[in-house]
Parts: sequence; structure tokens; C-alpha cells
Amino acid sequence: MDKPRHFTRRDFLQTSALGITAGVLGLAFTSSSSGKPYFSLKPIGRTFSLENYYIWCNSPIWGEDGKVHLFYSRWRKEKGMGGWLNGSEICRAEADSPYDEFRHKQVILAPRGGEFWDATTCHNPLITKVENEYYLFYMGNHNGKTNTKKIGLATSKSLDGDWVRPESPLLLPGEQGAWDDHCTTNPAFIKGNDGKFWLFYKSWNTEEYENQKGPVRGNRKYGLAKADHPSGPYEKIKENPVIDFSLQPDNAQLEDAFIWKQHGKFHIVARDMGFFNHEYGLHLTSRDGLNWSKPKIAYLDMKSYVKEPAPPSHLKRFGRLERPMILMDKDGKTPKFLFGATQGGKFETSTSFVFEIADTTI
Repeated sequence: MDKPRHFTRRDFLQTSALGITAGVLGLAFTSSSSGKPYFSLKPIGRTFSLENYYIWCNSPIWGEDGKVHLFYSRWRKEKGMGGWLNGSEICRAEADSPYDEFRHKQVILAPRGGEFWDATTCHNPLITKVENEYYLFYMGNHNGKTNTKKIGLATSKSLDGDWVRPESPLLLPGEQGAWDDHCTTNPAFIKGNDGKFWLFYKSWNTEEYENQKGPVRGNRKYGLAKADHPSGPYEKIKENPVIDFSLQPDNAQLEDAFIWKQHGKFHIVARDMGFFNHEYGLHLTSRDGLNWSKPKIAYLDMKSYVKEPAPPSHLKRFGRLERPMILMDKDGKTPKFLFGATQGGKFETSTSFVFEIADTTI
């Protein structure tokens, strides 16, 4: 059997050249977009919504009580869609199963105000358990803008207990001029095959972000930092960035990565930001966490699964699933449910949306 071929920078250049040729000939550049999505999905639905709130960033975990505990971010409706940057808080909800309605239980982390690094927002929750401790990775900022976003960590012995968060963030941006000098955000966490704990993070370069033209400024890439303990300290690896679409046409990039391990490989599901289009999810695999396969489609746009009435005009991102996260089966080995956030719902904001994963394309 041939060894899996990694998607290298040369591949990116060759693919880019094909894309340019397709554009000149008036053809649609879709690469493998006509292929079958990695996940075969059965929609369960909008299982969690709150009046007067936008809901985002749905991170599920099985509790010792057999219930599903959902760590999510929310902000007041009057702030609009952009309120995640200057007023989000992280909460916990519960349901008896992924098929049931979730109920809000408590606020876990709220902006601390003052001079704290997470003074104005707490967002991007990612919940995981290592041995007898729960680790809640998240992003905070202190000026309501993207350039102070940093990844932090809160810990607890129980899902509904007291959460302890340190005075300082967990992972800082790179030095000025580095590819990751703007921020650290969108944490993805897993134990690596080297025995260390791996923290993947999204970032981009400030100069590109401030000076580029177009609807999406800057190019979001993923880096990797490693630690001997889940709580750090984390050290960035020299091979960064490990996922980089910057040689693709049309400023293609990705965000919202979630990582898991299955069948001897690391898998990532992420939101597409222009590799195929902005409506799909991406799926990538790797043996070592450094060299990742060419992206394929993980899931399609929302209209491919559900039919909903047209939303009000202020919901400009209606129709796509963002912040994809996986709830494994209770054995911890098989992806069973896909959680995400999507605009719409009866309160005309955004809600959770849950799919059952019927099968995966190997």
C-alpha cells in the first residue's frame, strides 16, 4: 500500500497554478469539492437557543452523570453579531443526551474588567478532561479588538464546580513581524504521540491584516505548542506554522479547528475560509501532527441538510456551520456527534446545531 501523501508547499503552488488557469478559461476551480464529504450527517436540529442571546462555540463533553455538558459562549442580542469581541461570556448547559434540548445551568467565565487580560470577553471554550481534572481552554481579550486575543486556561475538579483561572494567559503571540504576532485564539488540544500535550492555535500577521485589501484581511494559519503537563508551560515548535494555505488563490485559509485521534491518525475538522468556499467544513489528517493532508470536504452548507426560511437581513452569515466540534461516543474512540453554531433560529440570533454522525469516509 502506498504511503499517504502529504499536501506540501509545492502542491499548493501547483494547485494555485491550476486555479489561475481555470480562472483564465472561465472554469470553476473546485479541486475535489465534488467528492463525498467525510462525514455522513443526520440533522438533530437547533437543540439550544436563548432569548436575547447569540450562542456560539459549543464544546460538549460526557459527564460522570451520563449527561452531555455543553460549554458555550453567549453575548447579548443588542450587541449584534460582533458582540463576541467585546462582551462574550462562557457558560455551561446540560441535556440528558445529544438528541435532547439543552438547558442553561451557569455562567462559568465572565469578562473580569479592569486590567485583566480577559477584561472584555471570554470566548472559544474547549472543554477536556485529563485524569481527574477538567481543563477549559478559552480566548480572552482586554480591548474589545482582535489584537489582544490570547488563549487562557481554567481548571476544575468537577464540571459544575469552582473554576480557577490564572492571572496570566497560557499562550502569547509571536514577536513583531512573526506570522503569529497578532494574537492566539481557537485552541485545539490533544495528547500527542510523543507523550506531550499539544495545543494548536490560530493566528495571523498584523501587518498583513492591517494593510491587505478585500473582504477577508490577513491569512489565518495554525501553529502548535507543546507542554509536559496540560496546564503548561507551552513552547511553540520551530516548524510553525503547521497548517498554511497562504499559497492558495483568493487568500484561502481556515479557522475553528478541532482535533481528535482515530485509526492511528490525527484528524482535524475546521471551517473553510475559501479553500472550497466559506460554507463548507474541511477535513485534514496527519500521522505526526506536523505534515497535514490536502484538505477535503468534511461537511456541506446547512441548506444541504435542512430547509429553513430566509433570515432577517442582519444575519449575513446564515447558512453555514461554524465552530465545529466533535462529541465522541462514550468509548472515546469514535466520532458520534457534530456540534456547531449557526445563525438563525426563532430568536433571530444564532444557536447550537447538532448532527448525528452516521458514518465517515475512510
